[in-house]
Amino acid sequence: MTHTMTARRTICLTLAAASLLLARAALHAQTPTTSGAIYSCVDAQGRRITADRPIAACIDRPQSELNRSGTTVRVIPPSPTATEREAQQAREREAVLERQRARDALRRDQGLVNRYPNTAAHEADRKKALEQTQGVIDTAQKRIDELQADRKGLDEEMEFYRKNPSRAPAHVRRAIEDNEQSLQEQRRAIAIQQEEQARINARFDAEAAHLKSLWAGVAPPPPPAAPAAPEGRHRHSASGGR
Repeated sequence: MTHTMTARRTICLTLAAASLLLARAALHAQTPTTSGAIYSCVDAQGRRITADRPIAACIDRPQSELNRSGTTVRVIPPSPTATEREAQQAREREAVLERQRARDALRRDQGLVNRYPNTAAHEADRKKALEQTQGVIDTAQKRIDELQADRKGLDEEMEFYRKNPSRAPAHVRRAIEDNEQSLQEQRRAIAIQQEEQARINARFDAEAAHLKSLWAGVAPPPPPAAPAAPEGRHRHSASGGR
């Protein structure tokens, strides 16, 4: 008899414990999963939906997060479309490139100041660069002077055939043609070097203007800050009443 009563008592205690666990589970199931937060939105059909978690039916439109008293805590923006995500990613890539360009510019500026600590050093380098092209111009001009001296002798020889140039010896006519072609080549060489000198001066002028601000201690603007990461959002299915 004692064993039977003990068994019954054990069964009763077990059933009571099980009932208590079931009651707790039911209470937990009824408790909102987000500490009392309420989500509300109007779906594509114009229906207002309210749930205890972000609403999947309103993933493409704003939805409000409310507290227990019904006050709006925040407005959750719609999740971006594929096109919007691609655009955002493109903007982020461009921002990364822009920051890299800014860092490269800072390194170039530092290198420029290290190379040219003052105006004298910069102008000395300009002079050296111009001397190289001027050497080519001087050589071409010297050759032009020689060709013009040769042409003078050829023209004097052609004086005998002024009335009928076709009767001039073939080697004289060829020498005049060769002389004229060489003159044109040397003049083209001089023009090319003069254009190069103009480019050199333009580059050094631009550098000089930039160096003045660097020497004066005017720092270039810092690289742009990294963009803030967009606020994440969970996509849960709608639940609760509407």
